Amino acid sequence: MSNDTTLVLGASGKTGRRVAARLRLRGTPVRAASRSSRTRFDWSDPGGWDAVLHGVAAVYVVAPPVPGPVHEFVARAEAAGVRRLVLLSGRGADTWGDSTFGLDMRSAEDAVRGSALEWTVLRPSNFAQNFDEDLFHAPLAAGELALPAGTVPEPFIDVEDVADAAAVVLTEAGRHAGRIYELTGPRALTFAEAVELISRASGRPLTYRRISPTEYAATLAEAGFGADDAHHVAEMFVLMERELVAATTDDLATVLGRAPRTFEDYVLRAAAAGAWQH
Repeated sequence: MSNDTTLVLGASGKTGRRVAARLRLRGTPVRAASRSSRTRFDWSDPGGWDAVLHGVAAVYVVAPPVPGPVHEFVARAEAAGVRRLVLLSGRGADTWGDSTFGLDMRSAEDAVRGSALEWTVLRPSNFAQNFDEDLFHAPLAAGELALPAGTVPEPFIDVEDVADAAAVVLTEAGRHAGRIYELTGPRALTFAEAVELISRASGRPLTYRRISPTEYAATLAEAGFGADDAHHVAEMFVLMERELVAATTDDLATVLGRAPRTFEDYVLRAAAAGAWQH
C-alpha cells in the first residue's frame, strides 16, 4: 500500500509536538503517537507497534530512555513498508566513548543506521528551551540555577530550529539519506552567561552557581528522580566538560538554508511570555 503518512513518535514531547504541527502546516498527513496521544505508542508494549506503523511512509523517532527497543521497532517498520526514518539523537554521539551517558541514544543510532531504510540522524546540542520547559526552569524561577557546568561553553540550539530541520528532512525524500547532522546554535555560551542573559531580559536577579556532579545528582534525587535517571543527567555534564561538543557547526544552515536562531532571540520570546516570573 502506498501512503504518505508520517508517524511522529513522542508527539506530546518537546520536539514531537512541534514537528507534528509543522508537518500538518505543510499538508503532510500526520499520525501523532505517544503514551498520552489518541494514537497510543509505548516503547514497552511492542504488541501495539504494528497498528501504529500501518500505512506509514516516514517515522520521526525519539529514542526511548533505555537501550534496545529501537532495533525491534526498525525491523517492524521495514516489514510494514516504511521507507524513511529520522532519528533524534544527541550532539557528538560518536565521541562519547566510555561515558555511561546516552547509551539509549547510541543504541537507537545503531538500529537506525544499520537498517535497510533511508535514514537521517539529527544530533542537536542542548535545547535553549531547557531553561523554560524542562529541568532548569523551576530553579531559575526560584532565583538560582546550580549545575555541574563550568567554563566550557555550550552552543545551545533553539528547539524551534530542531523542529524545522526535522520537518524538512522528513519531507525531502532522498536529499538527506545517510546523513548525520550535528545541529547547534550560532555561538557557544557558558551556563553562567546564559543565566545572565535571562536575568537581564526577565528583569530578575537570577544567579548561576557551579556544583559537583555528585551534588547535582543528589539534588535531582531530592526532586523525585530515580537514582539511575539522576546519574544519567549528571553524567551529561561530565561529558560536556571534555569540550568535545562545545564548537558550533554549519549543519543547520545546510538543512534549512539559513542561520540558526540566536540564544538572545529565544530569551526575548520566553521572557515576554513570562517564563521566569516567580
